Amino acid sequence: MNALWSGGPSSADAGRALSAMTAADVDTVMAIESGVYAFPWTRGNFIDSLAAGYIAQLLRVGVDTPPIGYFVAMAGVDETHLLNITVAAPHQRQGHARFMMSRLTALCGGAGSHRLWLEVRESNAAARAAYGRLGFHEKGTRPGYYPAAHGQRESAVVMSLILDSDRQAGNALD
Repeated sequence: MNALWSGGPSSADAGRALSAMTAADVDTVMAIESGVYAFPWTRGNFIDSLAAGYIAQLLRVGVDTPPIGYFVAMAGVDETHLLNITVAAPHQRQGHARFMMSRLTALCGGAGSHRLWLEVRESNAAARAAYGRLGFHEKGTRPGYYPAAHGQRESAVVMSLILDSDRQAGNALD
């Protein structure tokens, strides 16, 4: 596992908990999604992800509190693809996304995944830098991947993280 993710729960994690997302949670998730993104996922994207059995988790801080974040990931053979990770706007920059990424990498490792993939908007320099600090490497671009203003499209930067320490040396070769 990547060294950035190898630590156990910290005192800063106290009170944070993940639980499985269900179809009953989609209204709450949609409220968070539309409050953060100019081009949010649709209700159908979430329902389809749940129906497909993707890894879908909600983040809560405290017992019996409403969710403040979530992630959806698709597990494949030896790898996982992070499709969406979101923290509600009022709760951003408090370590919640890092907490969810830590738990996601643990789930990936437990499922036998050796690599975690994601896409991020080319213009989102802050997210690209944050993923870089977490050990992700830029692998290429997907032209016209995201919708953008005025009917335009924006490229995505494809990033990956090697989860298996035995494969760390291979990162330089990929």
